[in-house]
Amino acid sequence: MRLLLIACLSPGTGNYATAARIRAHVEEAGHTCELRDAAEFRSSTEVANLLSQNPPFQGALAVHLFKAGRLLLDTRVPFGVIFGGTDVNEDVKVEQKRVVMEQVLQRARFAVAFSDRLKEASETFLRSQSSKIYVQPQGVQTEAAEEFCWNDFLSSSGLAGPRRDELRVFLLVCGLRRVKDPLYLVEAFSEWHQEDPLNVLIIIGPRVDPLFSVQVEAVVQRAAGVFLARERSRQELHAAVKRCLAVVNSSESEGMSAAILEAMDLGVPVLARDIPGNAAIVQHELTGLLFASPQEFVQQSRRLVSDGELRERVARNGQRYVEEHHGLNPERAVYQRLVDTLLRA
Repeated sequence: MRLLLIACLSPGTGNYATAARIRAHVEEAGHTCELRDAAEFRSSTEVANLLSQNPPFQGALAVHLFKAGRLLLDTRVPFGVIFGGTDVNEDVKVEQKRVVMEQVLQRARFAVAFSDRLKEASETFLRSQSSKIYVQPQGVQTEAAEEFCWNDFLSSSGLAGPRRDELRVFLLVCGLRRVKDPLYLVEAFSEWHQEDPLNVLIIIGPRVDPLFSVQVEAVVQRAAGVFLARERSRQELHAAVKRCLAVVNSSESEGMSAAILEAMDLGVPVLARDIPGNAAIVQHELTGLLFASPQEFVQQSRRLVSDGELRERVARNGQRYVEEHHGLNPERAVYQRLVDTLLRA
């Protein structure tokens, strides 16, 4: 079976990693899966023309109900969709987008939500057929670079000085766009850093929104103790995660944060903003720490710095949680089974 998989493929983003992983699952079942960026297409007609080329595609998949799913509305081949998070959490607030997403969901043979909360949100805000929505948590696969120089990473991020080995590094992993809210903690963290200069925050991720990225860079340049690192390969990023004290998530909205899951898998504590997508995978004081404000973030971070037993407990439990609930094998089996339903359509 020849399949088309459409997703938002900004390098280094969670959507990119998710789409690449799904493609691998599909191809392991013996199918051919062509991965294309939603940004390549101006209309659903262009996608329909692509799907009918010789040799034709027999089915399609889309990650994100609006950004990618709308491009399949003119196709005659059977397709399935995977919720991206911002589609159900944010795009449903815009009436025109909500109507389009309802049409996509109506046409789709199946839909996949990463959590029960995402499925419940889709049922609340979209006229959906619950029976066609499957819950399958994201699978996790981490790989750290074998050769990685921590001091070079710190230097390239703007950190210098003789006490670099003593630094307590908090790593905020996110693409630079508004929904990830990378500036949410900057002021509070900067004040904490001035009390104790060994606490530093490094923001790392691709410049997804160029205009917003310029704003982030300007704010960070003026903030003591906060630094901006250039985008790294997944292997280098995971190597950096293993060396930091904690991984931070400050997003306004999440479907299921790959950065959080990957940190857990690597045995690193996570500090996550208390939003539904994060609370679905982070249980406060068991698998990580949640915060509802910048001030509470600093409070929880102080606990993490001073309490070694807490650090070890949440890291250990987080790693166990990922092993039990986010394995690649269950995810692979679900997607391969769902793709088979397209073949039988």
